[in-house]
Amino acid sequence: MEALPGLPLKHSIPKARMFLVLLSMLLCTALLCLLQLKFSKPKRKDFYSFEVKDLKGRIVSLERYRGKASLVVNVASKCQHTERSYRELQELHRELGPSHFTVLAFPCNQFGESEPGSNQQIAAFASGNYAATFPIFSKIRILGTEAEPAFRFLTESTKKEPRWNFWKYLVNPEGQVVKFWRPEESIESIKPDVMALVRAIIVKRKEDL
Repeated sequence: MEALPGLPLKHSIPKARMFLVLLSMLLCTALLCLLQLKFSKPKRKDFYSFEVKDLKGRIVSLERYRGKASLVVNVASKCQHTERSYRELQELHRELGPSHFTVLAFPCNQFGESEPGSNQQIAAFASGNYAATFPIFSKIRILGTEAEPAFRFLTESTKKEPRWNFWKYLVNPEGQVVKFWRPEESIESIKPDVMALVRAIIVKRKEDL
């Protein structure tokens, strides 16, 4: 049976209402997704928002170092830079730390297999040979898909992957990388930049009092 001219087909009105309901639901869903993106927890954006493991395998939040200047270094026990670097790092940590500055050491065995020992052996080596008092964390991987996320943040921030042991990254109190140095650059040569950041922290803390 044909519909009379000018009159809608049977069930056309309910179908139109259903379409409007579905359209409204889609719009509401899209709006909720946008609100969720706006107010959801932001992704990690700084070095201090990561967690790592210490030499005993315990999880450590890097938040404890927020507000300080940090010199993050990938260290090794059997490298041509070991002797000089460990002594200079300890001296810098002793001179400028721990209130406003710290050295953060991450052992890695990916460069010439120059860090083959266990975490316990690494701790004994650093303490026994250099009386190291700066934090040394669990041995990590820096390169590849298994790279430690905290260290990956450093390399992605600078667009520079370490090519050997004792690359050094200077991190400001907010957890952003401000400068990096290669292994052959001595602590003495980078000290002015570190001290300038430490002085800025001291001045700001005094102003905030």
